[in-house]
Amino acid sequence: MSVALNHTIIHSRDNRESAAFLAHVLGLRVGTEWGPFVPVETANGVTLDFATVPAASITPQHYAFLLSEEEFDAAFEKIRSAGIAYWADPHGKHPGEINHNDGGRGVYFTDPAGHGMEIITRPYGYQEDGAS
Repeated sequence: MSVALNHTIIHSRDNRESAAFLAHVLGLRVGTEWGPFVPVETANGVTLDFATVPAASITPQHYAFLLSEEEFDAAFEKIRSAGIAYWADPHGKHPGEINHNDGGRGVYFTDPAGHGMEIITRPYGYQEDGAS
């Protein structure tokens, strides 16, 4: 058996709000609540289980999602339409911009719990076939 990430728990101030936020932006479905978790499953079968914890105990984390060009367009439009602040870089030095790293597009934004979210259309280090 090869090793694969199955799920991770994401701390949030409100598990339903954070799950619904991410599912909306990415065009995913919020799953059935299970115990203290509200799941959102990605296309590769990884489940993000949102759990409500006291706000003071949340340590912001970073989550990056690889999207097709069409999925990026849809997600980015949802971000812009909702007035969500976004940046071309993880440090927030290029607000209101997207990046074109590795020949693709990418943007950073935060979720309701303050986690850094990133959507990209090319994985880091991506090179076109035949490129050196």
